Amino acid sequence: MKTSELMLDTRQRILRDARGRVFDLATHEWRAEETTLTGKRIGASDALRWLQRDSGHPRREPIGVIGARHASAEEHSQAYALGAVLAKLGCVVLCGGRGGVMRAVCEGVASAGGVSVGLLPGDTIADGNDAVTIPIATGIGLARNALIARAALCLVAVGGRYGTISEMAYGLQFGKAVFALHGAPAIEGVETVASVDAAVEAVAHVALGLDRRARAAAQAAGA
Repeated sequence: MKTSELMLDTRQRILRDARGRVFDLATHEWRAEETTLTGKRIGASDALRWLQRDSGHPRREPIGVIGARHASAEEHSQAYALGAVLAKLGCVVLCGGRGGVMRAVCEGVASAGGVSVGLLPGDTIADGNDAVTIPIATGIGLARNALIARAALCLVAVGGRYGTISEMAYGLQFGKAVFALHGAPAIEGVETVASVDAAVEAVAHVALGLDRRARAAAQAAGA
């Protein structure tokens, strides 16, 4: 079994990794268990979809999407696609709730019937985009960047400049995995991903507590 593959037994609601460990739905951690590998081989993204939609024990931490306030056409397209895919997997998306990448990801989430949360810098929700599901007026200005980084399970950056850099840096300081798509600032400790699909796969590995080094090795080997 390749390092990127998992085994899912939907009847018994058992997810196993390549090492034979079982995913504990109560704690979202892997545990060693003497058991026969049965079920269907699936990738991390499909396993995350099962966890979020069918397991009965989804991860509730949102996925943070950050990026340019004035997005290019490509950044808008990638953020929209990212939001749509994450929503289809059953993930809640957290962002800054305003324009550019933030608006695009919220539109993508809305297109798939998902939920997005926008942490706005001002005292009202008036400056929030009209696609965000749950706008929250924090009243703390740019300090809300730290809240986004702290509340997210992990972060995906799409483009961006100084504000995005601050969110990425906060994420790293809080020990979160941070991924960079299309033109996002290059920061030590941030993993660059080549596509929306690669970003989702990276998010899935974080959500499932899988070894990111194993994922990188599998990708390099053509898995």
